Amino acid sequence: MVKTRKSVQIDDKIYQITTLVAGDFKLNEVLDKLAKAAVEATGTEACSIRLLDEEADDLKMCSSYGLSQEYRNKGVVSKNDAVIRAAFAGEAIVINDMRIEKIVKYKEAARKEGLVSQLTVVMRFKSKPIGVLRLYRKQLMPFEAGDVTLARLVASQCATAITNARLYSEAIEGARIAEQMKFAGDIQRRMIPEEAPKIPGLDIAGIYQPCFEVGGDLYDFIKLDDQNLLVVIADVIGKGIPAAIMMSMFRGTIRAYSHGGLKRHSLVEIIQDLNKIACAECRDGEFITLFIAYINVEDMTIKYCNCGHEPALLFRNNNVIELADGGLVLGVLPDTEYVATDLKLHKKDLVLCYTDGLIDAVNFEGETWGKDNMVDVAKQFTQHSSETFIKNILAYRRRFVGLARQIDDTSMVAVKIKNDNEVLKPKSKTKLKAIEKAIKKKNKQYQKTTGE
Repeated sequence: MVKTRKSVQIDDKIYQITTLVAGDFKLNEVLDKLAKAAVEATGTEACSIRLLDEEADDLKMCSSYGLSQEYRNKGVVSKNDAVIRAAFAGEAIVINDMRIEKIVKYKEAARKEGLVSQLTVVMRFKSKPIGVLRLYRKQLMPFEAGDVTLARLVASQCATAITNARLYSEAIEGARIAEQMKFAGDIQRRMIPEEAPKIPGLDIAGIYQPCFEVGGDLYDFIKLDDQNLLVVIADVIGKGIPAAIMMSMFRGTIRAYSHGGLKRHSLVEIIQDLNKIACAECRDGEFITLFIAYINVEDMTIKYCNCGHEPALLFRNNNVIELADGGLVLGVLPDTEYVATDLKLHKKDLVLCYTDGLIDAVNFEGETWGKDNMVDVAKQFTQHSSETFIKNILAYRRRFVGLARQIDDTSMVAVKIKNDNEVLKPKSKTKLKAIEKAIKKKNKQYQKTTGE
């Protein structure tokens, strides 16, 4: 069969549309190319592409060819319009003369634009209507069966190309957001202390394990002087960037109060101010849990306040004391009353602060690791350094959960009161090397035991 010159031209235009289906184009770019190609393929004078807006329940003019801006903005085309309803039902709607047909809503605009005949066909993707393709002629020349077949072919290709362009745009946007999230995660991790402060008489360690790029966990230890340490651990309820922004704001506020604030105000007064700030910043359903402790090495005391957070644990010999006194979470009621509790510290005491992500970890069977398991493990390592202590807790938890993905961040801070020999009697380099060697040997033994 020998094709006519016209059929060859049509095939060429259909091919051009097909290339848009497979190409990586932005949506606006695709729509403009499709509108022009549709006119050239069908031999009409003008074309419009309207896409369905599910939220507004109407069809937005997204692209056109051969139409003025005034006509494009003539008015709303509703999803419930008679022509649109029929097109979505699968009909090809032919209007011979737009200037006089009752079904035409904007007759005067059509007359002014010089449009006469119109053909409307649906654009579907996977049986779902996504919009309509409209073709226009500027003379009285009704659309025939061949025109309808060609228009439907063009509309089908347009629907696929538009969907592909949307997916491409979403992929580009997703990559951009992922990059921004990575930057935000890097910034947030800079707020976590890189190393613990050096205070005579204290052995301090901390660790932060985020589930996602950014999160709402916060811990900090602030050295006030050689005898005083402020320990903070908090959890902003929420996920992602909002929680991370709230966390960074809260950290800055705590640091601003800590430097000099504790000399002018009591710990309770500072917490009350922090609560008022949190109430001003938190929206419905948002709040902050906080555990804050002020450790004085000279007096061997700890003053703490627990604001709806997981109670810190004081390990003493083989006993565990919960540090639970305090008050309500921050950010709910501005006039909440708080209490601070004083405790005497003993040599070799170890204080563990943590967020609930540590004990809420779940394995593939849906079992939660839980507080009891954590405490049983922790008791085995209280005689070790703070760093070894928290690393072994995490190792045992990892054995329990396996490769199951966790949904909450984990933060831990451990502060141990050194014994007199560690505090008052510096060891020679030879003895230090012997101790380091013994510790490495013991760590290897524990690694074999834990499988790490």
